[in-house]
Amino acid sequence: MAVQIRKTTFDEFFDNRDALIYKYQKGDISKKEFIEEHYYFITRLNLKPFQKIDSFEKGIYNYQYYNAVAKYNTLRIRDKKLIEKHPDIVREIENKIKVNYSKKDESVIRLLRFLDYENIEAYYVKSKSDYLDNKLIEIVLLDYDNVILHTINRGIVEELKREGVFDDVRKRSKIDNYVNKKY
Repeated sequence: MAVQIRKTTFDEFFDNRDALIYKYQKGDISKKEFIEEHYYFITRLNLKPFQKIDSFEKGIYNYQYYNAVAKYNTLRIRDKKLIEKHPDIVREIENKIKVNYSKKDESVIRLLRFLDYENIEAYYVKSKSDYLDNKLIEIVLLDYDNVILHTINRGIVEELKREGVFDDVRKRSKIDNYVNKKY
C-alpha cells in the first residue's frame, strides 16, 4: 500500500510558482499571462500574508503575494476603457499598487533579517527601462533555487550596504528576459 503524503499549502505554492517559471522560460506563456496566472493562483489559495516572518517560506510567500497583487493591478490600470470611464477607480487602484509595493519591500527587509543576510548577493540590474535604470536592485538568495527578489527601495539598498552584501555595480539580471520584458 502506497503512503500518500499530503501536500502543504506551501508545497502547492512553490510547485505552482516553479511550473509557471518553467512555462515562461519555455515560451509557453507571456509575461502578462505569467502575472495573471500567478495572481489567480494566489487568490485561489485564499491565504493572507503572514504577520510574523519566522520561516523562509512565509517570507517568500509574503513577497510573492504583494508583488503579484501590485503587478496584476498594474495590468488593470492599463485598460483604456477603465481610464476613460472611471478615473476615480484608476486612482484607487494606483493607491493599492503603491501600498502593495510598499508591503512587498517590507517583506523583503523582514525576510533578509530573518535570514541574517547570509548567502545573499545584491546589485543594480542593467535595465532597458529609463525609469528603472540605476534604480532596480536584484537580491539573490544563494541558498535557494530560483529565488530572486527585486526592489527600487533606497532604504533596502542602504541596509544591504550596511550588512556588506551589496555590490555597487550594474549587472545583467539572472532573469533578464523576464525583468526587461514589457507586459
